Amino acid sequence: MINFNGNIVAQNDNLLTQNRAFLYGDGVFETLKISNGKILFLEDHYFRLMASMRVVRMEIPMNFTMEYFEEEVLKLVKEIGISDSARARITVFRNDGGVYLPKTNEISYLIHATVLEATSYTLNNGQYEVDLYKDFYVTKQLLSSIKTTNKMINVTGSIFAHENGLENCVLLNDTKNVVEVLQGNIFMVTGKKLITPPVSEGCLNGVMRKQILTLAKKLEGVEVSEEIISPFDLQKADELFLTNVITGIQPITKYRKKEFTSNLAFLLVQKLNESISEN
Repeated sequence: MINFNGNIVAQNDNLLTQNRAFLYGDGVFETLKISNGKILFLEDHYFRLMASMRVVRMEIPMNFTMEYFEEEVLKLVKEIGISDSARARITVFRNDGGVYLPKTNEISYLIHATVLEATSYTLNNGQYEVDLYKDFYVTKQLLSSIKTTNKMINVTGSIFAHENGLENCVLLNDTKNVVEVLQGNIFMVTGKKLITPPVSEGCLNGVMRKQILTLAKKLEGVEVSEEIISPFDLQKADELFLTNVITGIQPITKYRKKEFTSNLAFLLVQKLNESISEN
């Protein structure tokens, strides 16, 4: 028996009592965008998920191929009737048993999906103000670069942003340098130079981050670099934007008292949609 919200019920009535993702954050996940019946950037998502599972010592089933991964996600969105444009999340967690030391490294997975309005990426030019979140810091380690089910910094940071009328917050690492934002990677434009923090600084090894770096390197006159960014550097930038696979590119319009343009962001969104339509 367990006590759930003041009621004594049978333990079997609540699946969370043994779920390791719930009890210990013992899980990893991928968030996917489906457009016109296709998972965008399928290979990148699949191989990042496999790498994440290896990092945390999960046993990868023999049948968990990229084709299987794709089939299971698309089977769900088709059943729901949202194959044209959807957001899907696959969460992989170690099976029940044990406390800190698990009894098994075998896994289970859960996929859920919701509809998205647009099939292609668009640029939102509305107000988007950010500031620093300094209550907690991201550590410069391998675990910070993968998507685990422990996202307490992102949760508390989102509450802070909401309470302070901000659209997002910039996260810092334990050496007080810029890492990312709450919902994705961050890019800074200074003159003709596009800069984003290297993964070694503790930022997520983002799928959209990879696409933007690849596209930007093909643009004439744009220098692309992965460099350490300080909070002071943000105020000297001409342009700031964040990236993730659901939004694509979101321009940041204001940080502290500084306001920014979105010229390169606009061009990169065009290039991003072109690259998707070609594949």
